Parts: sequence; C-alpha cells; structure tokens
Amino acid sequence: MTRPDPDELVRRVQAEEAKAGRGRLKIFFGASAGVGKTFAMLRAARQLQEGGVDVVVGLVETHGRRDTMALLEGLELLPRRVLPYRGHDLEEFDIDAALKRRPSVILIDELAHTNAPGSRHPKRWQDIEEILGQGVDVYSTLNVQHLESLNDVVGRITSIRVGETVPDRVFDAADEITLVDLPAEELLQRLKDGKVYMQEQANRAAQNFFRKGNLIALRELALRRTANRVDDDMAGYRSRAAATSIWHARDRVLACVGPAPGSDDVLRSASRLASALNADWHAIYVDPPAHQALPEAVLSVVLGRLKLAEDLGASTSTISGVDIAQGLIAYARRQNVTKIVLGRTVHSWWRNPLSLDLPQQIERLAPDLDLVLVGRPAQADQPRRAAKTSPAGPRISTQRYVLSIVASAATAAATYPFFPALDDTNIAMLFLASVLPVALYLGRGPAIVTALLNVLAFDVLFVEPRFSVAVSDVEYLITFLVMFVAGLLTASLASGMRFQTRKALSREEHMRDLYQLARDLSGALTNEQIAGIVQRAVKGLFGAESRLLMPDLANRLKAPADTMAVDMGIAQWSFDRCSTAGAGTDTLPGSEVHYLPLKAPMRVRGVLAIQSLPRQALMMTEDRQQLETLGALAAIALERVHFVTVAQETLLKIESGRLRESMLNALSHDLKTPLASMQIMVETLLHEKARFPEAQHDLVARIHLQVRGMARIVGNLLDMARLEAGPGVLRPDWQHLEELIGTARNALGPALDQHRLLVEIPSDFPLLHGDGVLLERVFANLLENAGKYVPAGGSIGIRARVKGVQAEIEVWDEGPGIPKGQESVLFEKFVRGKSESSVAGVGLGLAICRAIIDAHGGTITAENRPEGGTCFRMTLPLKTPPELDPETVESEMDDA
Repeated sequence: MTRPDPDELVRRVQAEEAKAGRGRLKIFFGASAGVGKTFAMLRAARQLQEGGVDVVVGLVETHGRRDTMALLEGLELLPRRVLPYRGHDLEEFDIDAALKRRPSVILIDELAHTNAPGSRHPKRWQDIEEILGQGVDVYSTLNVQHLESLNDVVGRITSIRVGETVPDRVFDAADEITLVDLPAEELLQRLKDGKVYMQEQANRAAQNFFRKGNLIALRELALRRTANRVDDDMAGYRSRAAATSIWHARDRVLACVGPAPGSDDVLRSASRLASALNADWHAIYVDPPAHQALPEAVLSVVLGRLKLAEDLGASTSTISGVDIAQGLIAYARRQNVTKIVLGRTVHSWWRNPLSLDLPQQIERLAPDLDLVLVGRPAQADQPRRAAKTSPAGPRISTQRYVLSIVASAATAAATYPFFPALDDTNIAMLFLASVLPVALYLGRGPAIVTALLNVLAFDVLFVEPRFSVAVSDVEYLITFLVMFVAGLLTASLASGMRFQTRKALSREEHMRDLYQLARDLSGALTNEQIAGIVQRAVKGLFGAESRLLMPDLANRLKAPADTMAVDMGIAQWSFDRCSTAGAGTDTLPGSEVHYLPLKAPMRVRGVLAIQSLPRQALMMTEDRQQLETLGALAAIALERVHFVTVAQETLLKIESGRLRESMLNALSHDLKTPLASMQIMVETLLHEKARFPEAQHDLVARIHLQVRGMARIVGNLLDMARLEAGPGVLRPDWQHLEELIGTARNALGPALDQHRLLVEIPSDFPLLHGDGVLLERVFANLLENAGKYVPAGGSIGIRARVKGVQAEIEVWDEGPGIPKGQESVLFEKFVRGKSESSVAGVGLGLAICRAIIDAHGGTITAENRPEGGTCFRMTLPLKTPPELDPETVESEMDDA
C-alpha cells in the first residue's frame, strides 16, 4: 500500500472538522414528479420514528395523494407560516419554528421551491442550509430538472424551462442521495389513475411534460447524475483508504504524451475511445531523467500535444518520475484509470537486448490495467530519421562523451603505476568507482560509455596477456560482465538520483520564492506596495514584465501609467468573467500579454497582465500552478488591504458616531430646561405686551419665533436620541392625515405665513396607524425645511394617495432643488444641502424624518422635480382599522 499524501490528509481533517457540528442532508432524487420521492421520504421517516428517533415534518406537499397523506398520520407536523402576498395568504415553511423545535431529523419537501416574498431566504434550499448549520439532519426531495447544470438540457428535451433550480454544489454536498426510480410506462399509468395530479392537471401534464420520450430522457439523466455522484463517493473512499488496486466500476482512459512521432494519433484514439465508453479521460506527460536535456523545439512539441489533449476534452497533467512506466502506473492508480492508451513501438534490440518497451513494462508491473495499443502509420518513422540526420534536428552533445572518454583514460593512467602492487580486484573496483561521478555530472549515456571503456582498459592493461583483448583465464569474462553490469546499474541509479535532486532543488527554489512572496505580501500596507512586490516576483520567477491592474469604484480597470502594451478591452473581459485571456489561452491567443484574474475569496480584486510569459509556464503543470498560486497570494493580499481600509473607516465612523451621540445627548438635555423657561417667559411677555411700547412688540415677537425654532431643534435632538435607543419607542394609534398636517402647520407658527400651502388629500383616504407625535414631527420638519428655501410667495404642497397596500405621501416645493448626488446623503445626521449657507439649521431634521418613517416600516426618498423644486416622497404601510360598534359611536356623539 502506498503512503498517503500528507496534504490530502490535512484537507480531509479540515473537511471533517467543518462537518463535525453540521447536520446531514439526505435527498430523495427522481426523474420527475410522481415517481414516489415524498412517499419514500415519509416511509423512511416512519422507520426512523419506530427506531426512537425524534422526527418532525417541517413541510410536505401531498398534492392530494391518499397514500402519501396516510403516511403522515402519527408524525408531528410543524405549523406553517402564513405570508400575505397580493391579496392572498401563502403558506410557507416556518424556519424559526423548526429551529425552536430542533428535532433530530426534519422533513422538508421540494428542495428547489422558491419562497414567498417576505421570507427570510428567497430559496428553500437556503432555509435547509441554515437548519443544517444548527446540527439538525434534513430529509428533502428533488427532481432532476431542478438541477442548475441540467436545466437547459431538460428545457431542450421537454420544451419547458423550469424556473426553480438548485445549485449543483448543494446536491454534491449532500451526505446521501437516494434514487427513487420508476419506468416511464408505470409513471404514465400512475398519471392516468390520478395518483400524480388531479384529473384536470393530469390531462394537461400528459399533453405537455409527461410524454413517454420526455420521461425516458429524464430517467436517463437522473440515472447518470446519480451514477456520477456515486462515482465521486467511491473516489473519496479510495482516497481515504489509500487504495492502490484498480476498481473497474467505471471506465477511465489515460493517454501518454511524449515527443515521439505518432503521439497525436494516440491522443485522438484515446478521445474516440473515451467518447465511445462515455468515460472521462486524462493525458499526462512524464518527465524522466532521459528527457531532462530536451531541446526547446522538442519541448514545444510536447506542450503543443498537451494543448491538443485539452482541446479534445482531456484533463492534462505533467508529472516527474525516474521511470515512465512507474509514473504512468502511479497516476493510473490514484485516478482509478482502467485503460491506458499507448502508441505501438518498434523495439531496438541492437541498442539494449535486455530492455522492455513501455507496454511490456506496464504489463509486467500492472497486470490489472487494460492496455490499448494504437498502430503507427508507415510514415511515422520518417520524422524520427529526419531528426537524426537533419542539421536543424536535435544533436547529441559530443562534449559530455569526450569527457567520459577522458575520465576512463585518467582512471587507467592513475592506476597503471600501481600494477602489480595492487590486486586485480582492487583495480577493478577503482574502475567501477569512476563510473559514479561521470553518471552524476555528465548523465546516463556518458556513464555507459565510461563503463564500457573501463572494461576494455582493464582487459588491455592489467589482464594477461597484457596489451591485447585476449584473456588467459576464462573467469575474467565473468569479471568483465560484472564490471559492465555494475557500471550500467550505477549509471542508471546515479542518473535518476541526479534527476530527482534537480527536480527537488527546483521545487525547493519555487517554494522558497513563493514563501518569500507570501512573507512580503503579508507586510504590504497599500495596493502600490503589493503591485511592486508582484512585479518583482514575476520578473524573478518567469523573467517577464507584469503590471497589476486595479478596478475603480465602477469596477472599471485603470490603465497602467507606463508604456507596457496592455489591451484594456481584454483585461476588462478577463476581470468581468474571472477567466484567463490573451497569450496561451483560447481567448485572443494572438496577444503578447497573458491576463490572469486575481480571484480572492469574496470577489475578483484585479487582473495581472504579464508580457512575454514563457510558453512552458502556461503549459507545464508545475509552472502553471506556481503562476496560479502567485495570483492567489496577490488577490488575498489585495483583499486584506481592502478590508483593513474598510475596518479603519468603520472604526472611524463608529468613534465619530459615539462622539456625536454624546454631544447630542448632552446638548439636548442641558438646553431643554432653559429653553422651556425662556419660551414661557417670552409667551408671558406677549400676553402682557400692552405694558411695553409698541416699538418693542416686534422685538418680542422675533424673540418668541427664535425660541420656538431652538425648541424644535432640541426636540429633534431628543427624538433622535429616543429613536436610536432601540425598539419600543412608538406609541401607535389611528391618525387622520389632515389632523397631522394641521397640527404641524400650527406648530410652525408664522414661519409659513409668506408661502402658499396646497393640500391634496382624497376624501376616502384611510386612517394611518402610527405614533401621532412622531408623524407630526415628520410633517413639521419637512414643511419647515421647505419654508427655509422657498422664496416668499412660493408654493408648498402635500399630496397623498393609496398605492397598493401602502400610503404614498409627497411634500413638494418650488425651491432651488437638491444638489446633484446629495439625494440620499441628505438624510444623514448633521448633513445639509449646502455646507456653507445663511439658512439656519443643524442638518438634523431630515435625519429625524427618515428615522421616524423607518420605525413605522416605511420609506422616504428625495428627488428634484422636473418643473423645479424638491419632492420628498414617503410611503407608510396601511392596516385595516377596527370596526366600531354603531351603538358606541352613537353614544359618543350624544355625549358630544
């Protein structure tokens, strides 16, 4: 058994910890309505109840089916929540009642259902997600046409597009899927017998959705989707159990990509085989020591074939290994591949008569794998021969072989003076030891040449008769054979070790670079610092220039300030769709710049534009993963800086709000008593104005007007403090709109004497249910605000009408209007239309209006009128007033 991957173990532990306190979701899955999903769910629930499990029915739709209704007997049913909508009462699942009851298992039918407006979540599957998060197990039902990924497929089959869908991630995350299946003929018979819908609905369904061809196609989709889910479960189990044997439960095809001619035919054959078997397929390139010195042209061919495999629908990967056969087999066992597709090879016995070709090695090492050999066309050998003879083709490096000959000669020269003092065995060991450094530094081929030359040199210089290839003792032939075989093994092992060392050093260097990048990004405090760190990292890792493109408030990327050739259209496309574009991709591949979206956990934070990126960085798996990791680190750093800025701004707002609240409370309470005393004294002077000269009467009236204005400001401060204190501040009652407006007008006194007040209220306008004192303050503040800005002789109007289940009231004027962009800011505390103005006020009246309207469950907005001036529009919910007893009304009228 192979050793499990530590990273996989960590991911598994994290996933199990995340599920530790979460409930289990079981979905009863079917092809269409009527197959018996709800029936199967209720039957399973009754079995749980008989076993002593606390089971509750949160919501089950029986659709009038008697057998389904019979299964509900004896099960606890939660009451449904009633929501009014467009004059009708809709019954929905009550999530609060379910969380309060908190059973062990709860049944919630129709996972894809859309909740009525006013519900906590728009979709029922979101209700279920919240319940699962509280540790409660859920049973639910789902039809195949409601899966998001299959919605369009079902629509094309049935010509009916279902509007209610469930994301596939919810289905895939379910702990258990139970398929409820029924043949098309039996389902049509159930429909005919009235066991699916009532007769009128059944007739319509039989003419549209419930046609035999539709049901067969839906059944196939449901079976395939369930099979995919079961296959995922099996893969997860194999990963947890570290299984190494191949399980032929489902076909998977693996093709090997290499520089040899004919690999394109292998890929196309694998694609056709996978299509015929309806199976997934993979294409991998194993990078062995023998390929470590591949020329750029040959590597380009390999990368092109990997791209061809991706275009044909394969999952591509590049792995490193000492041996191609062992690398293929290890990958096949990890992915549970059943069939390996290889090209037929011509074995070169003259090169190594003891070696096995790749199919033979796989057959010997993994007899449980199916091998498919693809025939080679007759002209397949021509490119190989041409490559050997063409001046432009890859050439053998003669320098390494010359050095291997020099190494063999140096060994012979160094040992010759010690003959015959040294025994033949010791001299043979010295020759054998010389193969190791050659293999480590020059490679396998030169080491083999050195081993052969060492045998010849040992025979000629040290074996009798000397200076000839003849031997006097036949036993020396065994010595020669052992020396050569040992040299071959040393060359192979040392070369493989050299390759693995080089790969390990390369990975270590990459990890060190990424660690350095992560450490630098963790200390960055601004976006500019992050951009500089990322540019240096891309330059060091890939030798390419890059620019970090950041979005503005309108989500439009800002062009770089330098002269780098960045196409902002391509960059914006990559940002909007969170998809790579440009060089090395399928989207505008002719561009010289590669555009990588920086996707953080919350959203896309920008685009990294990289110019002249090496092609292997986009095709080789390790380089591509490193590039993606770099982008992920940059995105997380940008998101961290963003939220740090948001947190700082939020903290500043909180502290500012606390300071304002403290000042507001202190000023309001300290000013209330003196102002009340001043108002009483001024009103006393007005009643006794006969004692004063007539010239002072106007002065006393002006003082009285200013004192009343200050009293209203302090009243606004107290109201704001009371509204922000929390719920329970309203004292609702039934109010006449005319009385509220009249009281507000009288409270303003002479402030509106120079304006025309136009009131348009229908005679049948209903009563409002709210706090009369606070609603009066709303109209007083709006009228006072209009009186400040409307010139003398201008008009101020109030218009009311009923709109649906709400009352809509408008307060308009003929003033200068609202500055553009201030329509919503105007309702903030201590905000005025003009920061510097001769008009008195502290910018609190409109904030009071919004707080009061919000407390009543309404809305208030401001806008400029087309004909000039401002219009404040507010809505309040209408309620049905209680019916009065006629005798009580008559008695009250008599008393009056």
